[in-house]
Amino acid sequence: VTVLRNGVDTALFHPPADRDAARQALGLHGPTLISVGLLIERKRHHLTIEAMRQLPGVTLLIAGEGPEQARLAGLIEQFGLGDRVRLLGPRPHAELPALYGAADASVLASSREGWANVLLESMACGTPVVASNIPGNPEVVREAAAGVIAGQNTADGIAAAVRGLLDALPGRAATRAYAERFDWSETTAGQ
Repeated sequence: VTVLRNGVDTALFHPPADRDAARQALGLHGPTLISVGLLIERKRHHLTIEAMRQLPGVTLLIAGEGPEQARLAGLIEQFGLGDRVRLLGPRPHAELPALYGAADASVLASSREGWANVLLESMACGTPVVASNIPGNPEVVREAAAGVIAGQNTADGIAAAVRGLLDALPGRAATRAYAERFDWSETTAGQ
């Protein structure tokens, strides 16, 4: 039996040529997180937003659209996070590399996933991840260069994982090198 896993397009997803310019274009200062995905219950963006209450000085960008948008906007307002949490709405696939590359870490708090491509896309852009502890994610995030798996799938667990990662960020080149092992060419060769 040969397992052929999903891969990542490392030609499209790569670190920005000028990370400072990418951050400046988004008006970013200080540590920044990004979360990319549909705004649906299963993605649990609400936990990441709640975790932000424990992460002063950190900014969160959420790219995506869906039926949870109004609820998430309400949470941002309720928690007084409007100056640090931004709902970016839907973004074209071609814009995602700049968004990932501008962030310091990517967060995926989903309750279930298969093999989450957003994790590999983020890593291919040199951005390590914080991922929920659900089946599939530990198969993608296996080394410190990739990021961390949250100890608990709660707002507290996400906040603790983010703090731990930001305190010991891997080098962006090491994160990119880790992701290159999952390039689509490997899957194609397996076929």
